[in-house]
Amino acid sequence: MIKSILVANRGEIARRIFRTAREMGIATVAVYSEPDADAPHVREADQAVLIGPAAARESYLVGDKIIAAAQASGADAIHPGYGFLSENAEFAEAVMAAGLIWIGPPPSAIRAMGLKDAAKALMDAAGVPVTPGYLGENQDEAHLKSQADRIGYPVLIKAVAGGGGKGMRKVERSQDFAAALTSCKREASASFGDDRVLLETYVTRPRHIEVQVFGDSQGRVVHLYERDCSLQRRHQKVIEEAPAPGMSDATRAAVTAAAVKAAKAVGYVGAGTVEFIADASQGLKPDRIWFMEMNTRLQVEHPVTEAVTGVDLVEWQIRVASGEPLPLSQDQIKLTGHAVEARLYAENPAGGFLPSIGTLEHFHLPDDLIRVDTGVEEGGEVSPFYDPMIAKLIAHAATREGASDLLAQACSEVEVWPVKTNAGFLARCLDHPDFIAGEVDTGFIEARLEALAAQPLPSQAALAAAATAVIMGQDRLTNEPASPWHELIGFRANAAPCDTVRLYLGGEGLDGSLSVEELTDNVLLTDDGEVVVFDAGEAFVLTRRPPVADAAHAAGDGGVRAPMPGKVVAVSIAVGDMVVRGQALLTLEAMKMEHALTAPYDGEVESLSVSVGDQVTEGSILARLVAKDD
Repeated sequence: MIKSILVANRGEIARRIFRTAREMGIATVAVYSEPDADAPHVREADQAVLIGPAAARESYLVGDKIIAAAQASGADAIHPGYGFLSENAEFAEAVMAAGLIWIGPPPSAIRAMGLKDAAKALMDAAGVPVTPGYLGENQDEAHLKSQADRIGYPVLIKAVAGGGGKGMRKVERSQDFAAALTSCKREASASFGDDRVLLETYVTRPRHIEVQVFGDSQGRVVHLYERDCSLQRRHQKVIEEAPAPGMSDATRAAVTAAAVKAAKAVGYVGAGTVEFIADASQGLKPDRIWFMEMNTRLQVEHPVTEAVTGVDLVEWQIRVASGEPLPLSQDQIKLTGHAVEARLYAENPAGGFLPSIGTLEHFHLPDDLIRVDTGVEEGGEVSPFYDPMIAKLIAHAATREGASDLLAQACSEVEVWPVKTNAGFLARCLDHPDFIAGEVDTGFIEARLEALAAQPLPSQAALAAAATAVIMGQDRLTNEPASPWHELIGFRANAAPCDTVRLYLGGEGLDGSLSVEELTDNVLLTDDGEVVVFDAGEAFVLTRRPPVADAAHAAGDGGVRAPMPGKVVAVSIAVGDMVVRGQALLTLEAMKMEHALTAPYDGEVESLSVSVGDQVTEGSILARLVAKDD
């Protein structure tokens, strides 16, 4: 049995692996970059080794540093987690060449499934149904466009080496293909070092169904049922569940058998996920589900499978890597209840889902209700260097309705400030009647985005709590000793009692009724005189006076500002260009995602202050426009 494991990762997945290792009596080793020096995963490990500066390409993506850290610490195995080097066959080979145990699949299996075009060809030969499309070697732009025209629109461009929603573009019309291909190739090259793409027919009502598989070194492969990961935004998973709603026994048998066949075709060992796309226009049918790709690692959403099967997948990984057989046979793996997971991101849904960074001055997650896997804690930093996911919230109950209700409640009780999160957005997704009815597909969020992402108003109870906090002051919020004055809510000397307080949310005035009963612990008073009240997963910042308008913004100064720190990866304009409202001007990359900045109105580019490759800070002016005369 393995005695010491180094986790070549960070955040919540490192902590998750450490938890199982401790339960198994295995020593743990963390690696960390400079900004992660005080991170929870570093403190929780038995040993920790610094491997470089903030940039992942100089730390978490440098295999030699990680192997050296394992050797120096005395670790005898490396677990890659997910992301970073988890699906890098060369790294896996280097680990084994160094005499260390690789807790992952064979490098040959990683290679076989790592390139989407080759994987699909292999699966087709093995009798696994694949999505119609173009998997050829010819990457000439004109040839790719002719193939897209042949397949018919909408068509999906996908990076051959892609994953996690990176390097993927849906194209609705032939005339949009060239621009989408350029953007897709650029993102694929930046994310994977490989800009090759394949094309797929775009299923108009797709469901994303994936099957957890597990193999051992004795040649046995089992499945642990399916997950539905259809709730996505920009091809990034947001909410996942197990089992898939509306999955019949016949369809489950077909898709799990196909997944096991896929794993056996590449001699798979360890944990893996075979992903399928289903045409849900007429429900889930056995003949309308096609192989999409295989992820040769542990998935972010693995907790929902653990919840419905009772299996610790990390423990299985460790045991199989140690040479042990699978702990259970297929007929011993039972499906019990329903589980739903939501990904809590540091982002602002009402502001176009732009990433949010900063110090977590207030951070409360409802871990008394549900399972919470997180890599951060109160007082920690959300940096621009890594993925914006700060926690996973997982609920399990006897029924789908029960699990969804519990998770919606938990999302509503999330309290994070001043970093913005998508907690309220998640609660609204889970509470939506169509989600409750199981009417899900990958276009679910996009079709309802305006309502789901809009900033709501605080409830009357939340306003009352904020108003009362303003009047009573900080002492009541910090549990100071009771005072008779606390009972004199609204008291004013030589004047009638005050029943309400006018507060401002942005420029909107809202009245909060005073009531000591409504004063709860979900209110903060800031040093700037603001009141922060947490309600339904949102953090509402209220003031006693309306905000003073920013003269530059009010005058429409034409400045195109960076909405977050990032790197300029594309500039589509030059000084003197005429642009139209909504036209893409520049593209920023932050937290591993691209964000296009568009023209707010028709006009002329007066100045341009950045070029490709520049690092910019939040709020900096990147370009300036002069409005076109009507």
